[in-house]
Amino acid sequence: MPKQETIAGLDVGTTKTCAVVASYGPEGLEIIGVGEAPSMGLRKGVVTDLDQTIKSIEAACEKAERMAGVQITEVYVGVTGEHVKSRNNHGVVAVSGEDREVEAADVSRVVEASKIIDLDANRQILHALPRSYAIDGQDGVVDPVGMAGQRLEVETHIVTAGTTFLANVLKCVHRAGLETRGIVFEPLASCAATLLPEERHVGVVLLDIGGGTTDIAVYAGGGVVHSAAIPVGGNILTNDIAVGLKTTLAEAEQIKRMYGTAAFARSERDDAPIEVKTLDGRATRSATVGELRGIIGPRVQELFRLIKRELVEHAPRDLILGEVVLTGGGALLPDLDAAAQEFFGLPVRVGVPQNVGGLTESVRNPAYATAVGLVIFGPNSEQAPRSARRNGPSLFARIRAWLSDLWS
Repeated sequence: MPKQETIAGLDVGTTKTCAVVASYGPEGLEIIGVGEAPSMGLRKGVVTDLDQTIKSIEAACEKAERMAGVQITEVYVGVTGEHVKSRNNHGVVAVSGEDREVEAADVSRVVEASKIIDLDANRQILHALPRSYAIDGQDGVVDPVGMAGQRLEVETHIVTAGTTFLANVLKCVHRAGLETRGIVFEPLASCAATLLPEERHVGVVLLDIGGGTTDIAVYAGGGVVHSAAIPVGGNILTNDIAVGLKTTLAEAEQIKRMYGTAAFARSERDDAPIEVKTLDGRATRSATVGELRGIIGPRVQELFRLIKRELVEHAPRDLILGEVVLTGGGALLPDLDAAAQEFFGLPVRVGVPQNVGGLTESVRNPAYATAVGLVIFGPNSEQAPRSARRNGPSLFARIRAWLSDLWS
C-alpha cells in the first residue's frame, strides 16, 4: 500500500468529536496533531443535528491542523450505533491460474464471494474482514498467495450499516470541507490501537464505552468473530446521578469524575461527604460517596448484563475467551476494571493507544483509542473497497450518488 504523507482520523462521538493527524516517520506511524471539541449533534452514534455536528467537526479539525501544521483534506471516519450489524460468512472459488497457484486476484475473488448475503435495500456492507483461508480443505491458512491448490475458501466477518445513517454522517463531513477517505466501524479501530497480537489469537473481548454507546469487538484465532454496538454508554450514568442527586447534568458529570466508582462492594470511602449544587445553583446539599456508588453500581451491572447477553446470543458457542479489554472514555471510571473482572470472571485491563510514536503522552488515554485506531486501521482496510469497485459501484460511490441527489 502506498503510504500517504499524512493520515487523518475523525471520531464523531456522542460527547466529543476528536480528530487525529498522523504521518509516517523513520520508526513508523507518528501522531503529529490532535484536536477535540464538544459534540452536541449526535445521540447514541446517530446524527440528530447537522449544523451542530458540522461545527464540532470543524472545531476539532482546526485544532488538529494547528497542532500538526498541515491542512486536513481527507479523513477516515468512525461510525457506530445500533444500525451497525455483523455476521460471519463463507466464500469459495476455484483457483484460476493454469499452474493452480493462488494469486492475489483469487484472494480478492473469494472475499467478494463471501460478501454475497441477503441484504436489505437500505443497508450497505461496511467491512468484509477475512478471518482465515482454506486450500483444498486444509484450513487455518493465514496468507494463501503463492500456495498450490484448486479450491480456495475464506471465512469472513461481514459488517453492515444503514445507508441513511452513513449518509448523514458523510453529509456533515462534506459540509465541513472534508472528503471521506474511508468509513470504519469504531470498535475495529479501537482494537487496532489497543489490542496485542497475542490477545487477538488467544481470545479477547474489547468493550469501547463511549458517551452514548458501548461498542463490542470479539477476536479469536487472530480474527474478529463478532462486533456490535449497544445503545448504552457513560452518559446514562451522568443522567442517573443528576436524577438521583437532584442536580444539573453538568454538576452530575463533574461529581462522577471526581467521586465516581464502579465498585460493587461497600468501602471505607462510602461515608465521605460530597457537596452537591441544587438545580438552580444557589445552594448545596450533602450526599455521600456511598449514595453515589448506589446510583452507579446498578447501572454498571445492567450494562455488563447487556454485554453478556449480546455475547451469549451472537458470539460463536465454542468461543473461549482469555481477557476483557476496556477502552473509551467510560473506561476512566475508577474501579470499572475490577467490577468487570468480578462480573465476567476474566482478567481485565484498560486499553490505551499503543504502537504509535509522536505525541504519545497526548493520546495515551482510552478516550482517544478510536481516533488513533482510525489512522492505523483505515489505510490497512482499503483493499476490500478497491476490489469491490471491479464488480460494481462501491459503498462510498453509492452513498456519494445518494448525497449528490440531495445536494442537487
